[in-house]
Amino acid sequence: MEPTRRLADLRRAGLLRRLRSVSTSQGPRVMLDGEVVLTLCSNNYLGLADHPKVRRAAAKAASSHGAGSGASRLISGNMDCHLELESELAEFSLVEASLLFGSGYLANTGTIAAVAGIAPGGVIFSDELNHASIIDGCRLADAETFVYRHADLDHLSWGLQKAGDRAKLIVTDGLFSMDGNLAPLPGIVDLAERHGVLTMVDEAHATGCFGPEGRGAVVDSGMSGRVDLVVGTLGKAFGSYGAFVGCSNEMRQLLINQARTFVFSTAPPPPAIAAASKALDLVRSKPGRLERLQHNAELLRDSLRGLGIPTGNSTTHIIPVMVGDPSMATALSDRLLTDGIYAQAIRPPTVPDGTSRLRMSVMSEHEPADLRAAAKAVARYAAELGVEFGQSGAGTGAVEPARLARAA
Repeated sequence: MEPTRRLADLRRAGLLRRLRSVSTSQGPRVMLDGEVVLTLCSNNYLGLADHPKVRRAAAKAASSHGAGSGASRLISGNMDCHLELESELAEFSLVEASLLFGSGYLANTGTIAAVAGIAPGGVIFSDELNHASIIDGCRLADAETFVYRHADLDHLSWGLQKAGDRAKLIVTDGLFSMDGNLAPLPGIVDLAERHGVLTMVDEAHATGCFGPEGRGAVVDSGMSGRVDLVVGTLGKAFGSYGAFVGCSNEMRQLLINQARTFVFSTAPPPPAIAAASKALDLVRSKPGRLERLQHNAELLRDSLRGLGIPTGNSTTHIIPVMVGDPSMATALSDRLLTDGIYAQAIRPPTVPDGTSRLRMSVMSEHEPADLRAAAKAVARYAAELGVEFGQSGAGTGAVEPARLARAA
């Protein structure tokens, strides 16, 4: 289909996207397309992307190690800063070892394909609301994929029984990025151990900003040491860029040799690595940021609910305001922007059909008064537009039935 026609189809469906320009550092307020706005759609959860110490660490690394790493890590790009941060992240995540990747997308796609390649012909089990990088990792793997209903342990158990000894890996988000709810990790791990299956948990939106000392959902659920692969990112709570996989030393060696997104990618640049390392120091030494994040999340959820706006099953700093229709979600987002409130509309294919929403994400640096005002603005403009909010959690009845089939 020619681009012009495809773009017209997207426009008619209310799914056309466009880039906006931020001309300041990332923070609770940014300059967006020339106007100062309150940001309620950033993953800079702890406000560390523009922290002075993080900036200085990046600048110092650029001066001492250069702007880039020059090559993949298996060629000449493996630098001392990579190894040092991997050791720090392993200790923080309570795992034996870790391996850095260029991004969370690269970490998930490369790891899933590499692990599935251990025993070709196996079956991967994936939650229906997993992130796109997990979905694409399953597609790239030499394995069949069973997509189980969201957080449904009975359905997962049924699939594992059907797969028998072909079952190889269960992969799930720990904290779901569009809904703000948590995976039932104890039940998933119990099933995995019962069936002799590996487990992989994507902690992208939990690393640094959820659980004890920000160590994530795996540690918070008491499953530390029982999950085989834990994926975390450096570009959200740690305010930098990149990702890592926490695992055993043996699994790390496998990924170094078999994860194509690691083998064939230039190593993460030293300034990003130094920034993430300094952010990790701040997370460990300044727990007040995590406490403020949790307080602000509760405040915004309570404010929205008090105004009759359901927030799904969210229990974290990610709060969905379910609208349903993509055009209506965009209209609500646009109205809020006229009040200087930037809450992005999220539409298919990022979320299932019928579940378009505002994905409101809280930062530790938000002022309580701003969050209360934002909730009131959502209620006011929703009433003007005639929005009828969905009452159920995201994804209900909106994703194709789980299946046992090769991902396509």
